[in-house]
Amino acid sequence: MSTYLVTGANRGIGLEYCRQLNAQGDRVIAVCRTPSEALLQLGVTVKADVDLTNLDAVKQLAQDLQGETIDVLINNAGILERVDLDQLDVDSIRRQFEVNAIAPLRFTQALLANLKSGSKIILMTSRMGSIEDNTSGGSYGYRMSKVALSMAGKSLAIDLKPRGIAVSILHPGLVKTRMINFREDGISPAVAVEGLLARIEALNLDNTGTFWHANGEILPW
Repeated sequence: MSTYLVTGANRGIGLEYCRQLNAQGDRVIAVCRTPSEALLQLGVTVKADVDLTNLDAVKQLAQDLQGETIDVLINNAGILERVDLDQLDVDSIRRQFEVNAIAPLRFTQALLANLKSGSKIILMTSRMGSIEDNTSGGSYGYRMSKVALSMAGKSLAIDLKPRGIAVSILHPGLVKTRMINFREDGISPAVAVEGLLARIEALNLDNTGTFWHANGEILPW
């Protein structure tokens, strides 16, 4: 049995991670601000009232978890706010950087003592953070923050490889969640997480720092 910590665990992909990991017999620590009824019904360990942009809350969680080993740290929490060129909302861009890029890096750093050789760090990103793949423009805050997250992941992969800790930057695909208003052309969270767990299983020190699609495709930077 492995111990997985999942942020943004109250709904969507985070909740589905918790559901599938719990079903396969692993221990799950579900981190969120406000737990959903669906999360509470899983019977996993829930750490609520944790705002990842609040340093005091992150420090308190790290203290609560002192001495516990985390085998896989899944940085899943994130926000999407549409920002286009005609209505350039700089406050929104800053907020998305804080939540999508800075918070996962700071959270990972706060929990480094809980990771050991063989542990894995997952950064949930988006294909919208690929510079080469950007053919539609717009979404400035989201795209920029996800590019920054990928750079953080690449640096983490290099810095933590000597400690035996592997890092993966994962795109789940177009998933039918509230973040994208449950688009009909999206795949279900269940299908997405099945692919994501396969990528996590395959992650090792030889492919650390790779930007993967849940279906196994290596995505361009």
